[in-house]
Amino acid sequence: MSGTTTPNPAPRGTGTAPRRAKPVQRRGDRVFAGLSFGAGLMILLTLAGVGIFLTLEGLPGVMAAPEEVKSGTTFLSFVGPLVYGTLLAALLALIVAVPVSIGVALFISHYSPRRLGAICGYIIDLLAAVPSVVYGAWGIAVLAGHIVPFYGFLETYLGFLPFFAGPASATGRTILTAGIVLAIMILPIMTAICREIFLQTPRLHQEAALALGATRWEMARMAIFPYARSGIISAAMLGLGRALGETMAVAMVLSATGVVTLNLISSTNPSTIAANIALSFGEASGLTVNALIASGLVLFVITFLVNFAARAIVDRRKEFSGAN
Repeated sequence: MSGTTTPNPAPRGTGTAPRRAKPVQRRGDRVFAGLSFGAGLMILLTLAGVGIFLTLEGLPGVMAAPEEVKSGTTFLSFVGPLVYGTLLAALLALIVAVPVSIGVALFISHYSPRRLGAICGYIIDLLAAVPSVVYGAWGIAVLAGHIVPFYGFLETYLGFLPFFAGPASATGRTILTAGIVLAIMILPIMTAICREIFLQTPRLHQEAALALGATRWEMARMAIFPYARSGIISAAMLGLGRALGETMAVAMVLSATGVVTLNLISSTNPSTIAANIALSFGEASGLTVNALIASGLVLFVITFLVNFAARAIVDRRKEFSGAN
């Protein structure tokens, strides 16, 4: 038609592409991004502040002479048995809690009726909210007394092993009792995590295993566990982190003497770093306080290394698992 003009088409071969409009950022998105960044930065600053405080306050205790501290020994001689007791109690807790938590989580997610599984899940979640002092009171008032005959049985029939050489404790307040109490404390969080991971296993994988003639246990072993391996490791490391730092329950249950021994059922037991700080800090003064803070720095480093190793293991296996 006359009087109308058509725009000239863009010349071919120029290589120019139409510009894409930048996405519009709303004010709420910018505020949320700023708050998220601030929260992450605050966590890093808090962690760095704790590390700096423990380092500055703990160095005088590390460098102190034996006669200047209550223990009367060098710092390495003082903290060595505590590190051993901390790792031993946490290891005993993991040995007991890991298979139990996996079994309970598998029962709730795949074997129990739906209503029963829901009730068991609620109970497990409630156990995670019980204060540690309650577990400690139960351990010293109930578990320690009832487990004494079992320790006698271990000494009689397995006394040739250094772990049960005896003499068995008459009160039941041993490192093994403390490990059992810690296992019960970390059981809820480990069970809850494993349960959620098991429920995320693809249904097609499970049905395919059953269709090929696998039993329910074989299905769990071949379809569920490989998928959830990284998540199980994460749950175990979270439980280990709580077991390493637990204070009141261990302090109430354990009859510690500050030695290094493999005997798990005798009255001569190593102490843990957290329990020793809780029991000794109130009466400490001078460089002894700095030595206790330095032992807290050692526990801080151990916990950090454990979490770092767990993250490395999970990242290495994440391509084989959908639990992440």
